[in-house]
Amino acid sequence: MVFPSFIFLFAFLPTFLALYYALPATFRNLWLFLASIVFYGWEKPEWVLIMLFSTVMDYTFALLMGAKEENRPHRKLWMIASVVANLSLLGWFKYANLFVHTAENLTGSHWGWSDIVLPVGISFYTFQSMSYTIDVYWGQVPPTRSFIGFACYVTMFPQLVAGPIVRYRDVIEQVATRVHSWHLFSNGVLFFMIGMVKKVMVADAVEPLARAGFAMDHAGALPVWTALVAYSIQIYFDFSAYSDMAVGLGQMTGFTFVRNFDSPYQSLSITESWRRWHISLSTWLRDYLYVPLGGNRHGEWQTYRNLLLTMLLGGIWHGANWPFLCWGAYQGVWLSLERWNGRKALHAGLPRPLQMLCTYLIFTFGWSMFVARDFTHLGDLWQSLFGMHGFGSVLQVPTDTMRGYVMLFVGLFVALCLPNSWALLRKPPLWLIVVLALGFFVSVCHLLATDYIPFIYFQF
Repeated sequence: MVFPSFIFLFAFLPTFLALYYALPATFRNLWLFLASIVFYGWEKPEWVLIMLFSTVMDYTFALLMGAKEENRPHRKLWMIASVVANLSLLGWFKYANLFVHTAENLTGSHWGWSDIVLPVGISFYTFQSMSYTIDVYWGQVPPTRSFIGFACYVTMFPQLVAGPIVRYRDVIEQVATRVHSWHLFSNGVLFFMIGMVKKVMVADAVEPLARAGFAMDHAGALPVWTALVAYSIQIYFDFSAYSDMAVGLGQMTGFTFVRNFDSPYQSLSITESWRRWHISLSTWLRDYLYVPLGGNRHGEWQTYRNLLLTMLLGGIWHGANWPFLCWGAYQGVWLSLERWNGRKALHAGLPRPLQMLCTYLIFTFGWSMFVARDFTHLGDLWQSLFGMHGFGSVLQVPTDTMRGYVMLFVGLFVALCLPNSWALLRKPPLWLIVVLALGFFVSVCHLLATDYIPFIYFQF
């Protein structure tokens, strides 16, 4: 089930909210857990078993560890068991196909392998659940004895499929008891509406431009750069839209989730970009990988190594495709260069607007590695981007080309010049509420006439 669908908007969500607020507070976590199971297993019920297995496993490992002050023996072994089990589960479903196909290509043989279907959201709930057991080991949270509370945290449908990655220590009090208010609920509705508008009206509108440009072989520079810029807008508005809707649904049920985007394309350096882009993942990688590796505590070269390893893992986390590893290395090299340059961008001496534009172009060039099917495709994209196949012509798409270009310029203006959702909704004026309501209505009507385009991060 997906948020921009009639079954969710007009059946699941109203039913869920009506029963949620009709039930006594002591039963709301149970209802949220059961509803999340229905939401997640709507199309693939078997995926629920994998998620429940992960949930039960980490709940049990945390109990076996006990609290840090109890100084139980073998606590580290249980923590390692949790990490190994989680990464093994994620590795099997996400990377088995990649390694088998790579081995087939290297050996020139065919093994008769049947591809494993990747369960939606497994990367997100695996990192989320694993962070809990690590935090228990570090003594940052006590192991919970409420299985329903923990299961509610892991499976809650608002952010289950594509984040933000929520840590148990951030919502531990909200899981136990949370405040429900009309102000929080109404603000959640606004977040959900702005997310719907961003997804349907902007991200889905520019998607045909990106898809058509990347599908061309040996294309000129103009259509491929158009596709790359369109993809930069699509992925930002698509992913931030999901995060906005997740935050909104969380607020409707009394939860306050972390901000996942903070106008990343307005950054002045790649380092700043990663403080603003997919914040829940970048901070997760910082706290659970970069810092344990040594962070910046053991000299410059070790710091560069740790940055590179962290971004390599961040790259391969995004997808089972070798160009993702290249994308992680690209980001890691830029972060290292900026650290070497005194934690400033190499273009820091330029006027502020040009600094922002340079950072945006560097970050956007990285998306070429994000969308490439393989290294052959990536090489062809780079040749096109650097003009080795000529200039090309204006990109045309089978659908509404004009709408795509209009929303591309609108998206660029919003992403580069305007405040983000959190800033807009801090104290929203009446005119903004009216515009959002109208935009939401148009978005819902638009769903009637178009095919649903999946959220990009569903594949991760």
